[in-house]
Amino acid sequence: MSQTVLITGGTSGIGLSLAQSFVELGASVVVCGRSQAALDRFAQAHPQALAVRADVTNAADRAALLQAVADRFGRLDVLVNNAGTFEERDYAAGKNPNATLDDEVALNLTAPIHLTGEVLERWPSPDAIVFITSGFALVSPTRAPTHGAVKAGLHGFADGLRRQLAPQGHTHVLEVLPPSTDTPMNAEATGKKLTPAQVAAVTMKALRRGRNMAFPGQTKAMPAMLRIAPGTLRRVVAEL
Repeated sequence: MSQTVLITGGTSGIGLSLAQSFVELGASVVVCGRSQAALDRFAQAHPQALAVRADVTNAADRAALLQAVADRFGRLDVLVNNAGTFEERDYAAGKNPNATLDDEVALNLTAPIHLTGEVLERWPSPDAIVFITSGFALVSPTRAPTHGAVKAGLHGFADGLRRQLAPQGHTHVLEVLPPSTDTPMNAEATGKKLTPAQVAAVTMKALRRGRNMAFPGQTKAMPAMLRIAPGTLRRVVAEL
């Protein structure tokens, strides 16, 4: 029986590459997003999939999204919490650095926690729950300290959730910590970037192998660097 997979923010970037990867494996794929044009493009390219317009920060939208999954497929096997944003904030400049802060926290942190809880209420034993966080979850970027904060928060949630669900022995909780990736969110960023397809490939491999965490590209060295040269790693991240 093929899996049913829900990917938030699945119409572009890493989410789209993951959606395409699951489609190629024969999964029943559901994506959600806020852009109707992007959803229409996805639906045209993948007529067998389900594209739902939903803002995951909105409780009513989340409920309607999960009901759409239930109505179409009857179950959910894999949840991929991918939707997110990146906001630079300069607290040293003193120019209203908290503008849009609530929106950032809602999309990057509280929405995936809410959605995960709501999924587990409906389907208590999914095959996998995936969180796309960031290497910045381990070392916060100087130019975007709140981004580091929300990703660190989601990292902590994934870690605790994994231990809570472990006694059931069924649900695989995977956290993916990509470096800067060539997505619309990072369009203005300079320097080396992974492609969304590269991140998706690492994610799919980690799912197959039952890994707890996946470190695509440059983030692969981060755990070792945090142990042996944390100051060097923080200096490197400060320049990103």
